[in-house]
Parts: sequence; C-alpha cells; structure tokens
Amino acid sequence: MRTASESRALGWLAIAAIAVIAWLALPFAVGLLLGTLTAFVVDPLYERLARRTRRPAMSAVACVVGTGVVVLAAAFGFLTLFITRLSGFIKDATAALQEGGPLSASSSAAIAWFEQHGIDLAHLSSRLESGMGEIASRSTAIAAAAATGTFSLLLGIFFALLAMYVTLRYWDRMSAAAGKVSPLDPSHTKEVLEEFRHAGRATLSGTVVTGLAQGLLAGIGYWIAGVPQPAFFGAATAVASLIPGVGTLLIWVPVGVFVIFTGHAGRGIVELVWCSATVIGLCDYVIRPWLVGDEDTPAILTFIALFGGLEIFGISGLIVGPILMSIAVATLRLYSRETGRHVSPATHKHAS
Repeated sequence: MRTASESRALGWLAIAAIAVIAWLALPFAVGLLLGTLTAFVVDPLYERLARRTRRPAMSAVACVVGTGVVVLAAAFGFLTLFITRLSGFIKDATAALQEGGPLSASSSAAIAWFEQHGIDLAHLSSRLESGMGEIASRSTAIAAAAATGTFSLLLGIFFALLAMYVTLRYWDRMSAAAGKVSPLDPSHTKEVLEEFRHAGRATLSGTVVTGLAQGLLAGIGYWIAGVPQPAFFGAATAVASLIPGVGTLLIWVPVGVFVIFTGHAGRGIVELVWCSATVIGLCDYVIRPWLVGDEDTPAILTFIALFGGLEIFGISGLIVGPILMSIAVATLRLYSRETGRHVSPATHKHAS
C-alpha cells in the first residue's frame, strides 16, 4: 500500500509528464486545436457513417480524408484563381493608368497633389527600386524561409488531421480518462469537457460561416457597383476575413476607391457604404457574436472573447478566445451551483 508521500510524489510526476507533453506539442498547438475542433464539427457525419458501415475506424478515416481533400482543394483552387485574376487585374489597371486611359487624368491629379505637398515621387520610386534590389539580393534567405514555412504548414496540417482522427475515434475514452485523473468530480469534469466541445464546435462553425457570409454580402455589393469579377473579389473577401485587425478592409476598401477613381463615384460610394453596413456592421457585430456566443453569456464577454483573443493570440484568437471564455463562464457557473451561491427565487422569498 502506497504511503501519502509516495502518492504525492506520483501525482507530481504525473503533472510533470503532462507538462512535458504540452511543451513538446506547443509548436503544433494551433494544428492540434483546429483538428480537434474540426472533429467536433464533423462528428455527426462520423456517427452516421459509423452506424451505417459498422466500421468506426474506416468511417473516421473517410471523414478525415474527405475534410483534408476539401480544404486543400479549396485552398489550391483559390490560390490559382487569385494569381490568374490578379495578374489580369494588374494589366487592366496598368492600361488604365497609361496616357489616354480612364485613370490617366486621376493619376496626373494624384501626382500633382503629392508634389504640391512636398512628396517627391521620383525619390520615392528610387527608394522602392533599391528596396526591391535588396530583397532580390536576399532571395536565397527568403527562399529558405519560404521552404521552412511551407514545411511547418504541412506539418501543422498533418497534426491537425491526426488530431481529428484521434478525437473522432477516442473522444469518449479520453473524456473518461480525464475524469479519472482530474481532481474534480467526474461529473464536473465531464461538464467542462462538454462545454469545451460545444464552444469549439460553435466557434469554428461561426468563424467559417461568418467568413462565407462576408464574402457573399461583399460579392453582392461588388455586383451592384459593377465591379468586374464580383465572385472572385467576394471569395477574396471571405479569405481576408481571417486576417487579424484589418481583415476584409484589405479587399472592399481598395475596390471601392478604384471604382471611384475610374469615374464611377456613385457606384464606389454605394459599394463602400454597403460593405460598411453588411460586411462590418452586420457580420462582425451581429452574425459572428450570435454564432459563437452563448445565449446566457453577457454580450460584453462575447466581444471581449473575440477581440481580446484576437489581440493576444493573433488570428487564432478568433477561435481560442471564445473557447476560453466559454470554459471560464461554465466553470464559474459550476462553482456557483455547487457552492450554493446561486439563490433560487423560492429561497429568496423564504429569506425575506
């Protein structure tokens, strides 16, 4: 029979083992988290496949492979479309800026305005050229950094898919094991893990759905304003919604300014007003909080989770922040319920 000191030492060793595992997994934390949350999202599909085929392992593999193919195909397709359309857009813009083009007058006016305010465009151009030359001279280092980044990205995708498979197959077993080693009551541990599962599913789905809504609404605005290839710019807006801070502003603001400078001021203003009201106002302040928030969580905590997570963790904070906030609120509710701090109406009436 173990003594109290032996049990305490074994407990500290277990904590150290968990810390070592977390430390080694830290470089791949984002991929592991995204894989786990994706598993929560596709879990209903996995359950149906497992019941129909009676082969859980193959069903999990099918869900993982299918999700990976869809994500990679969408990313590759968008990058291909983006590169081809961007090159065409640059050619059109260059032709418009040449003498006799629709933007030649606006370009001349802009150059005159800069010169009037003491900005030497020739000096600025030389500085840009020297900067480009310096970048070219460091091409080897840039290529090495790009290769390292690509390898890290592929490694992150690998761990995300692996975490997705493990979560689909063994979540119930992992939850039971966590209940045994947790200092909390097993029912309390299960409640916290279920909150993590619910918050993770809602947050990831909310981020994706919000991005798609922003792309769709922006595409409608581009179409109304007569922007060429509105579907492409709508897709670019959806992808840009994942960028911290500026996000969709990188797409719809330059597009609106371009439309204005091409002699269609009314259309450009309509596009800017439309995107301000829908892409920013409706999506960021109504749709996203509604999807990722909890109906019992105060709105201020939802906004703190979104923007605080974005400020602390960067782009991954849009997912990590709401999850941490949901777990924190659930823990406080659990504490309030178990310690009797929540006074029911009947008790309050009896006390008065």
